[in-house]
Amino acid sequence: MGTVTTTTALRTVTVRYFAAAKAAAGRDAETLAVPADATVAALGDTLAERYGPEFARVLARCSYLVDEIAVRDPQRVLPEGAVVDVLPPFAGG
Repeated sequence: MGTVTTTTALRTVTVRYFAAAKAAAGRDAETLAVPADATVAALGDTLAERYGPEFARVLARCSYLVDEIAVRDPQRVLPEGAVVDVLPPFAGG
């Protein structure tokens, strides 16, 4: 019998962190390879797993922009080359 090889299509996204999300992640931005069908919600799960419980607590209060447009549907699939901004609630104004 032959060996079955499967490949998972990936796409690249840039994630930028602001305020408390930046502090919890310990960085202001990173580029990640995600599955081609990755959603905003799946990206959040991946980031929470990567950075741990404190980051997950911050992330639970965050909103997201994808290519500078507010995300209303967390099941939105991320396009290739997307820039995802992770924005915790801001005080003031």
